Amino acid sequence: MTSLQASTPTVFDVQRIRADFPLLARSVHDKPLVYLDNANTSQKPLSVIGAVDAHYREHNANVARAVHQLGEEATAAYEGARDKLAGFINAPSRNEVILTSGTTQSINLVAYSYALPRLKAGDAILTTVMEHHANIVPWQLVAARSGATVKAAPIDERGELIVEKYIEMLTPEVKLACVTHVSNVLGTVNPVREIARECRKRGIPLLVDGSQAVPHRPVDVQALGCDFYALTGHKMLGPTGTGVLWAKREHLEAMPPFFGGGEMIREVRFSGTTFAAPPHKFEAGTPNIAGFVGLSAAIDYYASVGFAAIHAWEQQLLHYATERLREIPGLRIFGEAAEKEPVISFLLEGAQATDMATLLDLQGVAVRSGHHCAHPLMQFYGVPATLRASLAFYNTREEIDAFIVALLKVRKLLM
Repeated sequence: MTSLQASTPTVFDVQRIRADFPLLARSVHDKPLVYLDNANTSQKPLSVIGAVDAHYREHNANVARAVHQLGEEATAAYEGARDKLAGFINAPSRNEVILTSGTTQSINLVAYSYALPRLKAGDAILTTVMEHHANIVPWQLVAARSGATVKAAPIDERGELIVEKYIEMLTPEVKLACVTHVSNVLGTVNPVREIARECRKRGIPLLVDGSQAVPHRPVDVQALGCDFYALTGHKMLGPTGTGVLWAKREHLEAMPPFFGGGEMIREVRFSGTTFAAPPHKFEAGTPNIAGFVGLSAAIDYYASVGFAAIHAWEQQLLHYATERLREIPGLRIFGEAAEKEPVISFLLEGAQATDMATLLDLQGVAVRSGHHCAHPLMQFYGVPATLRASLAFYNTREEIDAFIVALLKVRKLLM
């Protein structure tokens, strides 16, 4: 465990933490905001906002393209973010950390640069029924171009992956396996280490979608044993348009670039181009420099709070919210895995998810309604959409109480 992951305060002072997040103090429809849409995007602490502001005010320049002072400062900040992200996930090398716009770009990079050149007719990619579309659609696109197929391992009614079935489906034609670390709809935590171990036995690379894991728990890619790990910055206190693809060095060295342009080359001639070494081979064009400066500050903020304290508080909130929701007649919770992060999807019998979300918003409660970019999961449960309340460490029991009061009012209106 890294020093970042081990860092914990002696007392979890949620009110002090909330003071660091300015948006939490605002009102919506003349009601105090109760923000329960954290799986969609997290709010940003003042330190992140300040870091982005300071970059534009004091250091704004392009990276790796100038020897002047501002250029050197911008490059140092950008590459410093890479170093910090490498430590955050315990990557063996900073050169294995590709800075992207988010998990969607990261997975597409693997799909087109790693998978597509290797796939042929009769091959397969294995994923699961609980995946976000970002871990389904790119595989379908490259499968269609190569003649391969996409297979999905099943889950049970509790929203848990049927691990033995997933392992059984790791047949010789599977050339890449994929799984979400934490479901964005159910909160289910998947046994990535076990899956990675079984994949290694069969020589099958494993990609993990870590978007919903990194805001809640320490991630150690070396301990997990996967081949690729993708994450999104805006779900972990950072700016939008930031993310990471971590991949083992041997994969990155063998993969061709996905995007071409400036800064990903050694030399360009019309007779041919030689590319830069990873990670820069995969980072064409001007990046989101200020965004990664902000993401670096977000990692510092996590270090100041400590994941042990974050996890303990969020699990208290999850348990409390789940018990309160269970008291409401006619309410169905989707996903009650033995191990889950603070995400609760639910429906009220006879009510439409969008109607419920709209009425909750009028009372200041922000939740997500819809299919959550997980159509196959909705089809599994036989519903078109759900309502999702997703919690973060800056939420409180009092906010959950306000949410329940608002939900009971909605129930009365719709029943």
